[in-house]
Amino acid sequence: MSFGEPEGYDGYARPRALSGRRRPQAVAAGVCLVLGLGLVTGAVTGSWLAGDSGDDGARSAFTAAGDLWHSVPVDQLFPPTVQGRGAGPGGADRTWTRVAVAPDGDCAGAFDPLLAKVLDPVGCTRLLRATYTDATQSHVTTVGLLFAKADAAAMTALAGRFEKEDLGRRTDLMPLPYAAKDTVAAGFGAPQRASWTVSVLTDAPVVVYAVSGWADGRTVDEPEPAEEAMETGAGSAPAQAGLGHEAQGLADRVERALRKNVGPATEHPS
Repeated sequence: MSFGEPEGYDGYARPRALSGRRRPQAVAAGVCLVLGLGLVTGAVTGSWLAGDSGDDGARSAFTAAGDLWHSVPVDQLFPPTVQGRGAGPGGADRTWTRVAVAPDGDCAGAFDPLLAKVLDPVGCTRLLRATYTDATQSHVTTVGLLFAKADAAAMTALAGRFEKEDLGRRTDLMPLPYAAKDTVAAGFGAPQRASWTVSVLTDAPVVVYAVSGWADGRTVDEPEPAEEAMETGAGSAPAQAGLGHEAQGLADRVERALRKNVGPATEHPS
């Protein structure tokens, strides 16, 4: 296919006069053609420069996230100190210090039986956990990363179930804490769980969770999910102590650290 020369130019590409209203029409058409080609070319070039290959890129990021448990140093997944700017009640800043990192392993015995059953459809390649305390050493929080065996469809199905059945608010589906000897978290067991959060990611084969409690070992009769404990006016003991903010704040920041180690494909705005 060949295109005729645009009207308004002679055989040597020199401008020549046009009559009537055809000149602006030809100029407009030429501008549109140039702009259109520029936009298409720019989009393609941008895609190449960004390494964006659509579904292939998403699958690649998903797979890369699943390998982080053995390819990224623990200090990058669970930093020794975590800054929580605006993460506390009323937008107060928080600083958490890591007191223990659990040996990585499978998920055997790491969850109460009912929660283990709910998570079973996505499998467990590796479980990483760390426990932190706040600046006053009044609170302790365990945050965990369950690296699943599942594909994106299975992760999406589990995330959908958590949302549809409101599983994240059930007290019989709380994660277990990690208590480490000779630390401020030594007495942090199942009866000390006060608030928690569980997030099933759909763009990575990972379940992120956190569970918080008091560092003095007191038991909690009525634990409250972080989402409820963070609500304005919440009057429960965990809410008044800010333990919902402790669990959610640490879980959010560990999830961000995870995404940064994968790259822009899985980063979410903070």
